[in-house]
Amino acid sequence: MKLVAVPGKRSGMSLLFQSAKGANKMTSVLTNNSAMAALQTLRNVNSNLAKTQNAVSSGERVGKAADNAAYWSIATTMRSDNAALSAVSDALGMGAAKVDTAYTAVQSSIDVVTEIKAKLVAATEEGVDKTKIQDEITQLQAQLKSVAASASFNGQNWVQNSVGATMSVVSSFVRDSSGGVSVTTTSYITTANDLLFDTAGTNGILGTNGAKFTTASMSSFSISSTSTKGDIDNLISDTETALKKMTALGSKLGSMSTRIDLQSEFVSKLTDSIKSGVGRLVDADMEAESSKLTALQTQQQLAVQSLSIANSASQNILSLFRN
Repeated sequence: MKLVAVPGKRSGMSLLFQSAKGANKMTSVLTNNSAMAALQTLRNVNSNLAKTQNAVSSGERVGKAADNAAYWSIATTMRSDNAALSAVSDALGMGAAKVDTAYTAVQSSIDVVTEIKAKLVAATEEGVDKTKIQDEITQLQAQLKSVAASASFNGQNWVQNSVGATMSVVSSFVRDSSGGVSVTTTSYITTANDLLFDTAGTNGILGTNGAKFTTASMSSFSISSTSTKGDIDNLISDTETALKKMTALGSKLGSMSTRIDLQSEFVSKLTDSIKSGVGRLVDADMEAESSKLTALQTQQQLAVQSLSIANSASQNILSLFRN
């Protein structure tokens, strides 16, 4: 384009740009349309550049509700659920420790009762000093009480408690289709066969009087030089019954421990899946954002240059008034 002076109807002259095709366009010293267009382009480029730089620095393409309200809402809810699942994972670890403590106590008690059974078998031998054997059994009975009393974790004892008590472990956090949330537990209500002793020490597998030797429990019976072979046989029978009950209790606790381990593994995988899903919604594609950043920086430089050219165009008018 070239700048020419063309006579106008008013006094003086109007300043026109004449294109190569001969079309004329007026240039105003008050309104610079080219500069305004270049400025608008620069503003748009700067806005997009700011968004891209924020995505690159934060790693998120949806960092606030204004970026994408739907995705932001979903991501916020799922992150909250993930925090709850993290608490569930901690609770499962606590529950696993309780169950493992109880199982250890049961296993130790099985070993002690097995030793008591061996002592009773030895007592059936003719000429054996039953009083000395009873001294050994008394120590083993004291060990049974000690094992049960000390099998406590975080103030909870699963093998010495009240009959009818509820033993529970938090197992999961659930959000249903309507948006309601709940916490599920794995639990059972104790019976006499789920405890080594009750809190009074008079009930439970080791606290209840025997079916054969009905005058004393596994933890309180005693033999003497006057004990008959029939008495000892009854005690051996009751010992065998106690071992079977403790084996069943150990199996129950072992099954619960396995369930807790499986649930812990599931919660861990579920947490990772939720994190991955949230990432797909809100995380920035760093390769794409890097390319976009380079392009926008180039566009910014060009927009600044265009604005500079547009602003300098009006300065050419001054040359018409120079001598």
